[in-house]
Amino acid sequence: MKLAARAQTLPGDAGQWARGGPLWQRVPKRDADGHPYNDFMMFAPRLNRRPAHEQESVVLLIRGVLARYTDQVVFADLNLKINVLWVSLENRPGLMSEVVAALRTKVPEFHLVGHNPHAGT
Repeated sequence: MKLAARAQTLPGDAGQWARGGPLWQRVPKRDADGHPYNDFMMFAPRLNRRPAHEQESVVLLIRGVLARYTDQVVFADLNLKINVLWVSLENRPGLMSEVVAALRTKVPEFHLVGHNPHAGT
């Protein structure tokens, strides 16, 4: 799983959290067999206005949830500038709902705003 966030200082391994280019260039679209990944986006209103230590706490919560799905989540990007979390994962029935519910349990202010279960088909 590759995690990325756009912030100057984030906790954890610097190799996992890094500034990146546009999502369309970085997000994997298909697995090795050519099957499309599922993608979803969540919005956290005003997350970027919270103090740095609160933002870091949210980042750690997100990492903790996504780490439980390390074999299914193939990409995640937290854009603190626009308060958006993007996640790409394997195409398995119910997986997206499970991950979204787990994220909302830990970070209730996140709202699912978009998903594309059949991108690229």
